[in-house]
Amino acid sequence: MESEREAVSRVAVLILTFNEEKHIVDCIRSASFADEIVVVDSGSKDATIELAKSLGAKVVVHKMEGFAAQRNFALQQTDAEWVFFLDADERPTEAAGKEIRRLIDSPEKFAYKIRRRNVVFGYPMRHGAHAPDWVIRLCPREAMHWSGLVHENTEVSVPVKQMQEDMIHYTYDVWETYLSKFNLYTSLAAKKLYDSGKRASVVKILLDPPFTFIKMFVLKAGFLDGFLGFVMSVMAGLNVFVKYLKLAELERLEKQKK
Repeated sequence: MESEREAVSRVAVLILTFNEEKHIVDCIRSASFADEIVVVDSGSKDATIELAKSLGAKVVVHKMEGFAAQRNFALQQTDAEWVFFLDADERPTEAAGKEIRRLIDSPEKFAYKIRRRNVVFGYPMRHGAHAPDWVIRLCPREAMHWSGLVHENTEVSVPVKQMQEDMIHYTYDVWETYLSKFNLYTSLAAKKLYDSGKRASVVKILLDPPFTFIKMFVLKAGFLDGFLGFVMSVMAGLNVFVKYLKLAELERLEKQKK
């Protein structure tokens, strides 16, 4: 006869890492509600793996071949009925952990969005480019799949609901980290556009960046977050500008080959 613990649903927290020794300890501790914690590491050179193992996490090293592919690989590393994806710089609140335990024992199966409250350079952002956002993270394991290259998309085969509780997202603490990811993501975004047949134009390069700034700073009320709200709105526009510059460069390099 099954024990009471074995009779209830199990949830695994899946964490992707690469050189996350600064975050991994607090991340794993925030996932104490889980039955299993699986860390899929893409080749860290710091103490990420050792720290994760010391806290009882299952660690699997797997070469990064894209964010979606890495998340799909992580899904294969557990047999838990439910999974909750967590980035190393995210922390579900204690209340969110308790809510997850309740949700996975419901007779009806849904995927759940959780509200992510973003902290940028130590400041909580409430508006603009880094306003709180919703991400699908909790789902029956067999009902979830990931696709996409830059900002991966969650595909689920069950209805989606919203969780009541939140998690905190510690995004950037120094500009070096921000600019490193800025360079990576704009390159990946340009490549994705190029591969889909889209090309840069003077109109897009000139008009889309200022429109993005206006959208984030005015329409999404980034000005209410003060000077940092202004700065991040500028960077959102610059992100679009650089993305299209890199797209134009890909087209130029392709023409030079002919």
